Amino acid sequence: MKLPHVPKTIGQILATLRPENIPQVFELQPGPLVNDAYLHWDELRHRIPPEGLDHEEWWLGLRWARQALLRTLPLLDKNGQPFTFGSPEPVQIDLHHIDQDAAGKIRSTSSLSTPAHGNEFLLRSLIEEAITSSQLEGASTTRRVAAAMLREGRAPRDRSEQMIFNNYLAMRAIREFKDEELTPARLLEIHRMVTENTLDDPTDVGKLRQADDIRVVNTEDGTTLHQPPPFKELPERLERICAFANAGEDQKPFVHPVLRAILLHFMIGYDHPFADGNGRTARAVFYWLMLRSGYWLAEFISISQILRKAPAQYGRAYLFTESDSGDTTYFLIHQLATIRKAIASLHDYLARKAKEQRNTERLIAESNALKNRLNYRQKALLTHALKHPGASYRVEGHQKTHSVVYQTARADLLTLVELGLLDKVKEGRAYVFIAPEDLARRVAGIGK
Repeated sequence: MKLPHVPKTIGQILATLRPENIPQVFELQPGPLVNDAYLHWDELRHRIPPEGLDHEEWWLGLRWARQALLRTLPLLDKNGQPFTFGSPEPVQIDLHHIDQDAAGKIRSTSSLSTPAHGNEFLLRSLIEEAITSSQLEGASTTRRVAAAMLREGRAPRDRSEQMIFNNYLAMRAIREFKDEELTPARLLEIHRMVTENTLDDPTDVGKLRQADDIRVVNTEDGTTLHQPPPFKELPERLERICAFANAGEDQKPFVHPVLRAILLHFMIGYDHPFADGNGRTARAVFYWLMLRSGYWLAEFISISQILRKAPAQYGRAYLFTESDSGDTTYFLIHQLATIRKAIASLHDYLARKAKEQRNTERLIAESNALKNRLNYRQKALLTHALKHPGASYRVEGHQKTHSVVYQTARADLLTLVELGLLDKVKEGRAYVFIAPEDLARRVAGIGK
């Protein structure tokens, strides 16, 4: 990732503006977008400008059209200048869909609405976010190994697993204090949760950085991409961030709750208040504000899963803002698209699970001996086992997935063993339950 190109200042462009082009620059610019896109200069310079204008004159007209759109935020850059934000049509459209999808409509119809299935999907989302958020910052454990660790309650074996385990605990904790206000002390506590036993210097855990040697660099050539504000300003800056996070509808200017959550994410990444773990903390606090604002579906989505697929675009959204007079609209647009993709991914996942569940239920229904003998937890496990021959299950993992007591989870698995649908083997002091390769045949054969 490289630093984006930046244009001349507005004053420099005005100084060389051709008089005959003034009407076209200031009167004919149709709006803040170019073909429905909110372009940065680094992107605009590759496009063909309107006839009669050069790229700099085109940029001047575009920036002029955006001035009426931009509003000042109570958040400051490292030079003490306020950040701004705008709500062009793409932002309004995304907010409309997120308001519909994340705050209400599928609760009444989706299997998420039932406590039994809701717990299962919630655990899945917590695991997914914990894993991918950690992978964004260097964790190298495979998803399968990490998911098994979290489901089974196994202790982390290395630093990567510890990062994932910490993220998981932090995401669970956020649900518990979502109705409380954010304070600097709470922010430090979230950082402590996500970084415990993962930092080079253990004394940095849960503390603000105490030096100005933190830089975000291009890993290819060492170029500095971002230098955070001085560490001595961090206490005051954190107070400002918390006041913004806790603001209500009377805030001036009013900032939509989803935009406020995204901007909170942005500011922690921008200020880099910690020696390490800033990204994990920023994304955790984003979830806190989404849940606090009533976006219940945020519990079930993973934005890091989307960000991990295109980390360079994530970084550029920060750089575009910093290199264009603190216009956070670039970051807002990127994150809104990320949230919508995460919601779409959840819907796809739910559709797949529903189809798999129907197939399992059909298979079980064809077996008279099984119709009334399996509960929803056992059916869910068989749905997974049919898709993953050889998969292993433990009592602790089954217990955590469905939020039941140990005895209930153990009885579920032992019943499946008695029916011949799982194999039981001993590993150390505990038993592991294995999905047989011929599970479909065994289900179909019961009772025949």
